[in-house]
Amino acid sequence: MGSVFSPYYHWTGRRDPDNHVCINVALYRPGGNRWAMTERGRGAMRRDEVSFTVGPSSIRSENGEIVIDFDEVSVPRPPAQLLPRRIKGRIRFAPDAVTSRVFDIDGQGRHRWWPISPTGRIRVEMARGGEDWSGHGYMDSNWGTEPLENGFTIWDWARGLMPNGDAVILYDAAHRGGGHGRIALRIASDGTVDEFAMPQKTDLSKGFWGVPRAGHHDGNDFAPTRTRIVRTLEDGPFYTRSVIRTRLFGEDIDLMHESLSGDRFASPIVKAMLPFRMPRRRS
Repeated sequence: MGSVFSPYYHWTGRRDPDNHVCINVALYRPGGNRWAMTERGRGAMRRDEVSFTVGPSSIRSENGEIVIDFDEVSVPRPPAQLLPRRIKGRIRFAPDAVTSRVFDIDGQGRHRWWPISPTGRIRVEMARGGEDWSGHGYMDSNWGTEPLENGFTIWDWARGLMPNGDAVILYDAAHRGGGHGRIALRIASDGTVDEFAMPQKTDLSKGFWGVPRAGHHDGNDFAPTRTRIVRTLEDGPFYTRSVIRTRLFGEDIDLMHESLSGDRFASPIVKAMLPFRMPRRRS
């Protein structure tokens, strides 16, 4: 609701978030990825205490699980996908626990983050556009009172599972007004949250669009641990999503990793490109 990534919400002056709603579906699979982020107006949205519906897709709480039904059209992504394609299915996420801590990521309370359920089991049942699978899942929430690019010049975020099942989450954000916000958490399956010092940071290779990205790891300036990109999933003008391999707490670990450039996202040219990835429908 009122997505920070919506160019339409931005162009209206961030008024009326209920009229700018969407459910984003991103599938990464052999043979081609699928991406759907269709924005709709208030007439397509319904919500109550346990459910949120946007057009043909919905999120609801059911018997201790989060159930997501999606029926969307993915945008073309050359060269693998030249035409729009339908993606339809159901996601069930069973959280191990729900945490109680909410974090300011800008140090001023204008941008907040809640790692709701850092560990859990996920089942994906595809009717169109993919294959069924199951594995470990994660759920969090971000919200704020100002545009994202007003608060940050760039950030790196990463999440992965330790061999014992603990989740590790790293948030390293450069504030627009100077300084950094660094959050490093190890969260057990019972929801216990332990903070630790942010590990050593190393720059990683840039993608096609040149967005900077960096990974964290054990070691120091004199004996750094090798951190590398395993696969780039998204590579855009202001945002990248990757799988990286690193070493933390003396263990090898794979992390889902994101880098976002607030400087790039602030560009009117970049915002004008977003409708190609985020079309809008009235209903």
